[in-house]
Amino acid sequence: MTLPEIETRPESRSERLNKHCFCLSLDHDVLRQALLDELKTTELIRLVEERCPDLFSAMPVFVSQSQIRRMAQVVSAVEEVVAMPAYRQRVLADSPAIARHDPGGAKGVFFGYDFHVRNDHIGLIEINTNAGGAMLNAVMARAHQACCADEQQASMTESAAVFESRIVEMFRTEWQLSGRKRPLQTVAIVDAAPDGQYLYAEFILFQSLFERHGVQAVIADPSALKLRDGRLWHGETPIDLVYNRLTDFALEAPENATLRAAYLAHTVVLTPHPQAHALYADKRNLALLSDARQLQALEVPLRLQEILFANTLATEVVDAANAERLWESRRRLFFKPTDGFGGRAAYRGDKLTKRVWQEILEGHYVAQATMVPGDRVIGSTDEPSTLKFDLRSFAYDGAVQWTAAR
Repeated sequence: MTLPEIETRPESRSERLNKHCFCLSLDHDVLRQALLDELKTTELIRLVEERCPDLFSAMPVFVSQSQIRRMAQVVSAVEEVVAMPAYRQRVLADSPAIARHDPGGAKGVFFGYDFHVRNDHIGLIEINTNAGGAMLNAVMARAHQACCADEQQASMTESAAVFESRIVEMFRTEWQLSGRKRPLQTVAIVDAAPDGQYLYAEFILFQSLFERHGVQAVIADPSALKLRDGRLWHGETPIDLVYNRLTDFALEAPENATLRAAYLAHTVVLTPHPQAHALYADKRNLALLSDARQLQALEVPLRLQEILFANTLATEVVDAANAERLWESRRRLFFKPTDGFGGRAAYRGDKLTKRVWQEILEGHYVAQATMVPGDRVIGSTDEPSTLKFDLRSFAYDGAVQWTAAR
C-alpha cells in the first residue's frame, strides 16, 4: 500500500484564506427566511435548529480551481471505468444477487464523492450512492454572501436555482432512461421512519421542490408502500419513481420486501438502486480503483489509471493474508466496513485495540491510507481555533453538480 506523500511547499491562496480568514459569510436571517419559504412552517425550522444545530457553517471553505478540476476528473474517470464490461463483471460477480438485476436504465441519483484535501493534493476517500445534503446546500447557498477576502467566490459558486433545476431534470432523466414515455407524475421519498431521520427536513425540501415543478411527492417509510394492480402505491397515490434514501442497500430487510418486489418486477423506477451501490459505493471497489496492477489487468486506459492512482487514497481489503502487515502499519491506516456508511464501525488505526482488531478480521473491512484533511480556522483573531473539513462532490452521470464542504 503506497501512502500519499504531502510535500512542503508555499501556501496557495486558498490555504491562506482557510488559515487566516475570519469572515462570517452566512446571513442567518436570510437562511431562516429561505427555510421558511421552503418548509412553510416555523415548527419545521425549529426541528432543524434543535435536531441539527451545527448543520450550516457560518464560514466558507476555500478550495483551489486545480483541486476542483481534479475532483471532476476523478468523477469522470470512475464513471468511465464503471462502464467497462470487465469492471462490471468482476465487481458484480462478488455482489448480492439483486445487484445483478437490470435496473432498467436508471443510473442512480446523487452520487457523493468524498475527498480529503491537503496542500494542493486531493484524496478520494469514498463514494456514496444516496448522499445526503444536496437540498440543504441549495438553501444555504442563498444565504451565503461573498467573503470580503475572496472577490471570486460569488462567480465560482453556481446559483441555487440552477442547482435545483438540475436536480429536477436529473429525476426526470432517470424516468426517461427507464423507458417511460409519459411525464413523471409522482415520487416517493423513502427512508426508514423518515420523520425520525437526522436529515428529515431535507426530505421536506425535496417534496417542496418536486411539487413546485409539477410532480406530486410523498415522504414514506417502506412499510407504507403496497403493490396493487401492477403498480406501487402509497395510500391512494400510485408511485412512478422512488427516491431511495435507505441504507439497506440490497433491500434485504423484511420491511423493504414490497419495494424489493416492485423493483425486481420493474413496477417502479428505483433510484439509486442496488446495482449502483455495488458498482460504486462498496468500499472494496476502492481497493481496485487505487491499485495500478488491478487497473492494468482490467485494461483500464492509461490516462484513467493515472488520474485514479494519483487521486484515490490507497485501499486494501483486509484478509488473513495481509492481516499481520496491516496490523504492524495500522497507525497510518483507517479501517472501514465494506458496506458501511456515515462513519459507522470505522476505526482509526492508531486507536485500535486487539479486541477491535479481532472484530475487523472477523468482519468485512478495508484498510485505507490516511490523509490528514484540510484545516479551517474559526472563531476570531483573538481566540482562533481550527476544524478539519472534507469535500463532497454531488455527481450524476459522471458530471459534478455541486461541491460542498463538511
